[in-house]
Amino acid sequence: MVATKDVKGTLIGHLRELHLPTFRECFEEYAGRALQETLSYEQYLLELTQRECEVRRANRIDRWLRQSKLPLEKTLDSFDMKRLPTKVARQVRSLLDGSFIDRTENMLAFGKSGSGKTHLLAAIAQELVRGGRKVYFSTCSLLVQELLVAKRDLKLSRVLKRLIGFDALMIDDIGYVQQSREEMEVLFTLLAERYERGSVILTSNLPFSKWDGIFKDPMTTAAAIDRLVHHSVILELNISSYRLEQAKQAKTAKTTS
Repeated sequence: MVATKDVKGTLIGHLRELHLPTFRECFEEYAGRALQETLSYEQYLLELTQRECEVRRANRIDRWLRQSKLPLEKTLDSFDMKRLPTKVARQVRSLLDGSFIDRTENMLAFGKSGSGKTHLLAAIAQELVRGGRKVYFSTCSLLVQELLVAKRDLKLSRVLKRLIGFDALMIDDIGYVQQSREEMEVLFTLLAERYERGSVILTSNLPFSKWDGIFKDPMTTAAAIDRLVHHSVILELNISSYRLEQAKQAKTAKTTS
């Protein structure tokens, strides 16, 4: 049995060995409150474990947000939801619980440049991370280059396996820059690999009718679209450019001042 005077030091050592940093920081404060409020041993232990779980959960989410590579400045709070059509706003609300990821469904957003596709989907993706899902963000061009390098170095299967480890993969601006056939082949490989195994979150300024220009081959185009649409929610942002609206407002304000 540990001597009374050595209890604190021994306890701290055990908590360090067990990797319970929040226990180590809080046990004295919580013990004092437990004495004041005459809490049972079980209630005291419950409060400590709850605090440890809360801190770990917060740290995990912070880590996942950093790993996601999402543009963290693009939040729902900074997005003007009033600009969205009623149907899209309703869809967004239903997507925030993340159940579409549990069903390995995709989320696809289409609209003109500046309509807010990236901002909206990145903001939704942040909420998904906070809800306990792992998301990875990349522009289409950067992702394709990563896949090409991996293919050249005979590491494509390793990279695909790493990406499959994310619950959702957000590919921004597919079709914004026309890619070569080799580049689109690795992108198709990725989409085929994720089919019914993980969700894809995707933005594009091109409707499906113009995707032949992306994948270069009608059969590959049809196969890519089929895999994306089979289980999906499609957001159509047929709204004016937010950046253009902001520029017009700034110009008007400058003229009237």
